[in-house]
Amino acid sequence: MEKHEEVLVSIRQIIRAIDLHSKKLSKESGLTGPQLILMRSIRDLGDVTIKELSNHTNMSQATATIILDRLQRNELIERRRSETDKRKVHAYLTEKGKQVLNDAPMPLQQNFINKFQKLEEWEQTLLLSSVQRLSSMMNAEDIEVDAVLELGSITKPAESH
Repeated sequence: MEKHEEVLVSIRQIIRAIDLHSKKLSKESGLTGPQLILMRSIRDLGDVTIKELSNHTNMSQATATIILDRLQRNELIERRRSETDKRKVHAYLTEKGKQVLNDAPMPLQQNFINKFQKLEEWEQTLLLSSVQRLSSMMNAEDIEVDAVLELGSITKPAESH
């Protein structure tokens, strides 16, 4: 196999791993990756606004709002106006949301982050440079995306099984 073919196979393996993990996450918890990330952030940050969630998760406020709307419809989170500043709205996990979150598998990107951070600084830089070059070679460097490993629409409902 030629080197370019090996690179393409590796890219396809990454895409497949993301797809399989997304399906597993959806099947086991009924959540998408971005939903899980927002719920974990709500749990970890406590009394948090949508703007703070957006900043913490590297999602646009519009994206975070769409995901929170779905989580609220599924009774996994609730929003409440701040008692001290009525302009601010805070997100909280419901009891149902806490249970779903406790039962959900770890996001794929968290496994990646844990392993990546154990690498030497030079190796992290080499990988970053190589992946950025791949992105550029595929004319993808200007595509806006969140730092979430998830395939498909971030707003689609999880399939029920």
